[in-house]
Amino acid sequence: MSTIEKALSQMEAAKQAHPDSPQNTVERAGEAQSAPAQAQSQSDDVGDWQQGAQVDIPFDALHAQGFLTPAIPRSAIAEEFRTIKRPLLKNASGNSVSPIPNANLIMVTSALQGDGKTFSSINLALSIAMERDKTVLFVDADVLKATAGHRLGIPAGTPGLIDVLRREAKPEDVILRTNMEKLRILPAGTADEHATELLASENMHTFMLELSARYPDRIIVFDSPPLLLTTEAGVLASFMGQIVFVASADITPQHAVKEALEHIGEDKMVAVMLNRASRRRMGLFGMGVGYGYGYGYGYGYGGRAEAAEAADQDAARAMNP
Repeated sequence: MSTIEKALSQMEAAKQAHPDSPQNTVERAGEAQSAPAQAQSQSDDVGDWQQGAQVDIPFDALHAQGFLTPAIPRSAIAEEFRTIKRPLLKNASGNSVSPIPNANLIMVTSALQGDGKTFSSINLALSIAMERDKTVLFVDADVLKATAGHRLGIPAGTPGLIDVLRREAKPEDVILRTNMEKLRILPAGTADEHATELLASENMHTFMLELSARYPDRIIVFDSPPLLLTTEAGVLASFMGQIVFVASADITPQHAVKEALEHIGEDKMVAVMLNRASRRRMGLFGMGVGYGYGYGYGYGYGGRAEAAEAADQDAARAMNP
């Protein structure tokens, strides 16, 4: 049964139980809910984190495409992202060498399309949500393509980020609960010809600051547009606390990496992730490689040219092991 069919089924049950109630087209948290579940919600201190409709993430389909899933917590790719997330979580917890404002806002981006940005952002969010003491809000900020939402089983046109930025919806009404307890999703939202401009708007800046301050114990992961395809992606990066830059070992040229990194402020903490590197090549990073992916890090304030050079050299070696 699809997500929409489940929602319709629950709405019909609620309608029969309360025939005088007005018809609603969105499954709301709390409707057709059992008494124990209501008690659980009331005793939970997460407030409007429990509101919103629910979407069932198609984990079987994700697994078939090489994504990590909660059902297989010790897979090779799960181990890789476990290594990747550690410094990000350390920074978000305030344990970085230098203070990082809004460190719980993490943007995953790339120079161009096809570098594995969305694959990496979804895996990062899933991996963090598997932590015992962390909850995650995944934001599909690549609003023109909304590929992440499609992968996660969200129907096209589902209200989300764009609707919030147009002030046509409240965040708590469009943030979706999922079949993973500690993961919530904010979809891209309804189509808008000014979508990318809205990402760079003051409304977006204000909304992000609100997210960071309102949920300081939660990690917000953004799947953003590629930096070289929209100028708004660079503005979006300026709102973030941490940035994960994905470069493909066999696709992304050095000049594109350098140019893209120039769109990120020198005061930002940037992790450079090398994607699609060979198993032999990733031995240098001391980790295995699953599903044809491997990762390397370049952290620090400044040093962007060095990070780009390192990524390009690793890409060349991966192609010629």
